[in-house]
Amino acid sequence: MTDENKSTSPPLGPQHWPVWIAIAFGWTLAHWPSRLQILGGKALGRLMQALMWRRGRNARTNIALCFPELDEARRERMLHDMFTALGLGVFEFLRAWWGRLSPNDPAYTLKGLENLHAAQALGKGVILVSAHFTTLEICVRLLCRDVEINGMYRPHESEALEWAVKKARARYTKQMFSRDELRPALRCLKQGGVLWFAPDQETRRGESVFVPFFKQPASSLTSTHQMARMSGAAVLPFFHQRNADGSYSLEIWPALENFPGKDATEDTARIMATMEQLIRRAPEQYLWIHQRFKRTPDGKSTHYS
Repeated sequence: MTDENKSTSPPLGPQHWPVWIAIAFGWTLAHWPSRLQILGGKALGRLMQALMWRRGRNARTNIALCFPELDEARRERMLHDMFTALGLGVFEFLRAWWGRLSPNDPAYTLKGLENLHAAQALGKGVILVSAHFTTLEICVRLLCRDVEINGMYRPHESEALEWAVKKARARYTKQMFSRDELRPALRCLKQGGVLWFAPDQETRRGESVFVPFFKQPASSLTSTHQMARMSGAAVLPFFHQRNADGSYSLEIWPALENFPGKDATEDTARIMATMEQLIRRAPEQYLWIHQRFKRTPDGKSTHYS
């Protein structure tokens, strides 16, 4: 374990006990048999769709904005399938963090590893850009079997959960950097490391510009352009999905050519176009519950009213 991933003592004060109880329950679920996790995930998805009505409204709005060519019935089917994928994804997160993965369970295929090796052969670090699919955590853990992965993430508000998840991820990642730890992340890239990063969501932190995303103006971080410019790293898209038989497909695409360019907005538009390509491959597995189009160029968004 690297210095960056060494954990401090866990927060054990009484105010953290409810979270520790939830973590213990999550650990138990992470060790359920795979078939039981699938059944539990599907049931959880139905429950989440019934209870998370605000998130469901966000998702319904996003799907309508991004897929206007679909009729209402097909959009509702995608919404239902997304919640099913989200329920399965909860169990996959738990299994990745605290469960056991045998050599053949879950089964997965990895294509495009030669693309990553080609970038590394040029003496470059690599930024793997991906979208917030519900399979995010389990597929990153599977990728770690073949590649030393570093990651960037948003810290959890709960100190106990942050400690437990960071310690869990230290079992399979090389280093994890919070979104505020830009300097060590750049140092990692300059030393030839591989950094996983998902730039697809809207956030008020960091420099952002409005670029098209599913033909909608979307406030988008310029972080990929900035990190590639400052580190000299290559940028490779990373796709992953859950298959109908319970296996997973992982694909590393070729490096983006002539990236970064001189213009941050143009580069960010390229990144978001790439995110859209990834999402269109498995739209029902994407996390649509985020208010992706909350900010608009005129500052008068009514999408989620």
